[in-house]
Formats: sequence, structure tokens, C-alpha cells
Amino acid sequence: MLIKKFLIVALVVTASNLALSTGTSSRTYGQDRAHARAQDRTPAGPPRLRTFDSETRYVLVPGDVFEIQYRYTPEFNQTVTVQPDGYVSLEIGGDVKVAGRNLDQVRKIILSFAAKRLASPEVIVVLKEFQKPYVVVAGEVVAPGKFELREKVTAVQAVLLAGGFKDSAKSSQILVFRKLNGETAEVKVLNFKTLNRTSDLENDLTLQPGDMILVPRNRLSKIERYVRLASMATFLYPLMR
Repeated sequence: MLIKKFLIVALVVTASNLALSTGTSSRTYGQDRAHARAQDRTPAGPPRLRTFDSETRYVLVPGDVFEIQYRYTPEFNQTVTVQPDGYVSLEIGGDVKVAGRNLDQVRKIILSFAAKRLASPEVIVVLKEFQKPYVVVAGEVVAPGKFELREKVTAVQAVLLAGGFKDSAKSSQILVFRKLNGETAEVKVLNFKTLNRTSDLENDLTLQPGDMILVPRNRLSKIERYVRLASMATFLYPLMR
């Protein structure tokens, strides 16, 4: 009888300890879940805006002229002009595309070709002539034309360089054509009326060399995001009459 009572008491104590352990684990699990949910709800920091790299090197474009100097084999020295398709013809290496690359990248390409033919070649690439970066402003502005980029210029500043809008300008739909490759240009639409009214400079656009701004006379009902360069003249002519 005494043994039976002892077993009953032992079972009760064991059950109590098990229940206590289970309750503690449940609370711990629940606290962990709540902490995890709180971390998920923690707002992320604001996204960083990408800025232009002030140390970006000049990249070659069609029309640029550079000299290739071989230190130990000057008989292979040559001066080349970047062709409209972005290629140059090398004495060692043949036709190589260089447009869109900086001088150091071009030097490494030339060096890789030279190493197949010469022993321990050393190559220097010197830029002799380059195309000055520019933007074009056309359409309903006082003085349309090509404007050299001496520093960073926004779309608003480019229009001001062109004398500002004519009274006939549709300033709520300014088109910026940006060349993407040899065949396609991207079209960006800016609303200068909103910009002028609110001074919201975030709606302005920093231009890149080769951009073309078109100020139309009439509002366009349909604007494609991308246009073929070959068809741009046909597309622009009715707007600039």
C-alpha cells in the first residue's frame, strides 16, 4: 500500500514538471516568433540614390583618334580613328571594337593581341583627338541647335541654353531621345509645366552626351518608349515644322 502511494505521488510530480516544462517551451517559442515578426516589421532604410561617379574615365566614341605606341617594336606604331561602327583596324589584331571602352581597357585588348606575336610587348595608348560631348535641343525653342557639354547639364538648363520656350511650345510634353545602341534610342517624357509650377527638381533629368531634346508644338497622343534611330528623322520632322 505504501509503495502504491509512493508511485502515485511520483507520477503526479513527474506530470507537474512535464506541464511546467511544456509551458516554458511554449512561451519561449511564442516569444521567438513575436521577436521574428517584430524584426520583419522593422522598416528598411531609405534606398540609396545612385550618383554619377566623378572618377569615371572617358570612353571612346566614333571619330576619336588615338595613337598606339609599341616600346620595343616601334615599326608597329600606328594612329587610328574610331570608325562609325565603333571599330578600328590594328596592325596586330585586325578589326577590334573599341567604342564604349576607356583607354586602359583598349590598351589591354591590344596587348592581348600583341602578346600572341611579340615577346613581352609593352603598349601605350595615347588619345590624340576626341569628340566634344554635346546635346541637341530642337523644336519650339528660341535658338535650337547643338550645345557643348562642359559640365553636367539638366534638361531645363539645356532649354535655357537654347533661349527658352517659344509661345507655341507644348512644355508639358518634352521628349528626350537617348541613344542606347547603334539601332535604338529610348524616349523619355518630361513635364516642364509641373516642374515650373512646383520647382520639383526631381522631375528634371541630367543629360548624357548625345541626348536630343525635342520641344513639340502639339501634344502627342502616343509615344513609344523605344524608337529606331533610322526612323527618328521621319518621327521628328512633323514635330519641328
